[in-house]
Amino acid sequence: MIYEGKIYRPPSEAKSIILQITVGCQHNACTFCTMYKDKSFRIKSRTEINAIITTILAQDSDAERIFLADGDAIAVDTLLLIEILDRLYENFPRLKRVGIYGGPKDILAKSSKELADLKIHGLTMVYLGVESGHAGILTSVAKGVTPDQMIAAGQKVRESGLALSCTVIIGLGGQALSQEHAIDTARVISAIDPHYLGALTLMVEPSAPLAKAIKEGTFQILTPLECLGELRTMIKHLNVTHCVFRSNHASNYLPLRATLPEDRDELLETLDNVIGDQSLERLRPEYWRGL
Repeated sequence: MIYEGKIYRPPSEAKSIILQITVGCQHNACTFCTMYKDKSFRIKSRTEINAIITTILAQDSDAERIFLADGDAIAVDTLLLIEILDRLYENFPRLKRVGIYGGPKDILAKSSKELADLKIHGLTMVYLGVESGHAGILTSVAKGVTPDQMIAAGQKVRESGLALSCTVIIGLGGQALSQEHAIDTARVISAIDPHYLGALTLMVEPSAPLAKAIKEGTFQILTPLECLGELRTMIKHLNVTHCVFRSNHASNYLPLRATLPEDRDELLETLDNVIGDQSLERLRPEYWRGL
C-alpha cells in the first residue's frame, strides 16, 4: 500500500505525484480542521519511503513534480529529507519541483542552514498555513503559535531561498472578529511577503471542534457577501513586493486570480462590483463548494 488514510495536497500540486513520507499532522489540534484527526502522526521509516519511491518510479519515471505529504512533512529529520530529495532527483530525470507542507513550529525548529541545505538539494516550495494574523483567533483555533512566531517562520523560509506559499482562511474569526481578522492577517502576510498567497473560505465539517461553537451560536459564520467584504479589506491592507494571489479554491464563493500589488485596483474593483450588486448570482452556490 502506498498511502495510509486520505491524502491531502495544495491545489497547486494537482499534477504532482504525492509521496507520503509522514502520516498525519504533528500538531493536529486546529479546531477548524478534520483532515488528520483519524491518524496518529508518525514519520515513515527509510525502508518504507524507499519502497514507495520504487513503486512510484515504476509507475511514472517521467514525473516532473512531486509533493511530500502528509500535513507536516517538514518535521522529518533534515538529513533524511536530504537523502529523499537526492534519491528523487537521481531517479526522476525530468523532476523540476518538490513541494512540502511546513507547520510554523516545525519550520522554526529547523536552523536557517538546514532550510538552505534543503534548497540546495532540490526542495523548491514550502506551504505554510497562516490562517489568521489575529492573536486571539490563532489562540481560539488552537494553531499553536503567535502572530510573531508565524511571521518568523515565514521569513525564515524566504531567507533560505525557498519559494513560500501561504494560505489564509476567510471567515475564521466569524462575524465578531471579521474586520480585525482581515487587517491583522494582512499585516502578518505583509511582514512575511510570500511569493504565493491563497485565500480559502471557511468550511466546517460536522466533526470539527469548531462546529460545536457554530451549533451553540457562540460563533457566527459569515454570509457569502460578508466573506467578500472581509477579503476586500485584507487585500486593501496588504503590502507585498510581488505575490501571486489566488482565491479560486473550491471553498471560495468567487474565484479570483491576480498578482499583487500590480492588480490590486482591478481586484478591489471586481469585489466592489459584486458586493455592490448585493446579488448571489455571480457567486458559487453552496452545493458547489468543497474542501
